[in-house]
Amino acid sequence: MSQVKEEIISELEDLPPRTYGEVLDFIRFLKARRQKAVPDTALASEPVLRKDWLRPEEDEAWSDL
Repeated sequence: MSQVKEEIISELEDLPPRTYGEVLDFIRFLKARRQKAVPDTALASEPVLRKDWLRPEEDEAWSDL
């Protein structure tokens, strides 16, 4: 187990049980934020890259495939 993970578990064990729900909510928030960031980044880059993708030079470069 990694050092950081062991520290997290140690800190959790020092918390009162009534705070476990908050910790769980925060962990789920971090996971959701991480999962959401990937598709948003891909979608945000598409309009920026589209101008390069739709150039005649690009069509010519890929025409033999």
